Amino acid sequence: MSAALDAILAARRGKSDLALPGGLAPATPEAGYALQLAVAKALGAVPPAGFKIGATTQQMQKILGLSGPAAGFVPAGSVNPNGTEFRFAAFRQPGVECEIGVRLGRDLPPGPCTPEAAGEAVAEVFPAIEIVEKRYGDMGRLHAPTLIADQVFHASGVIGAPCPGWREMNLGAVRGEFHVGGKVVGAGHGRDLLGHPMAALAWLAGSGAAEVFGGLRKDQVVWLGSVTPPIWLDGPCEVEARFEGLGTARLRFA
Repeated sequence: MSAALDAILAARRGKSDLALPGGLAPATPEAGYALQLAVAKALGAVPPAGFKIGATTQQMQKILGLSGPAAGFVPAGSVNPNGTEFRFAAFRQPGVECEIGVRLGRDLPPGPCTPEAAGEAVAEVFPAIEIVEKRYGDMGRLHAPTLIADQVFHASGVIGAPCPGWREMNLGAVRGEFHVGGKVVGAGHGRDLLGHPMAALAWLAGSGAAEVFGGLRKDQVVWLGSVTPPIWLDGPCEVEARFEGLGTARLRFA
């Protein structure tokens, strides 16, 4: 595992493609999550500031060779306030995702969880944007366990203001519209996240990520998944995730 860990960290430092030879690449999702924990420890991110869920749609699962969603840890430096400006050149082939996020009000232990129990553990719900990176040369040769080990594309993100009335809302019906450079580039609904945002959170509680990190903890932030496909960027721009009833998350690349 140490050689694979060194390769992941070296690729990030050098902004070069990550490619793990067959002898180094984790062979199973479980091995991928174990390597992801090692990455988090190396980066001083244990316990993490939160998590992200990727590949919540069957379309993305097929593209990435996954049998279901995948999760990645989020370090403290990824939890940025609404309106944060980022330097475009600081990222490797960056993209953005239109997300619903939550902050936990109490711990969720690792293991099977219902959407109802997941919802009861949530303190805040807000619009969010995740920044992702294509850190890989040939996506067709990327194995799913390696993607898991490398935090499932995660790079950074912003969270919007919490919505005070979210418990009275039908979060599955909430529509999100994604704007990049002043243009609408996609739209979706909360139900696109495994049927309901709290179903996605329940999935995370029972995931391999929750198992290796010892469950989900109070005050952690979770990006629950994108209601649109990722939008890969060509250069500096402004990005907005507008959710009916929840509000708007914004960031800017300069």
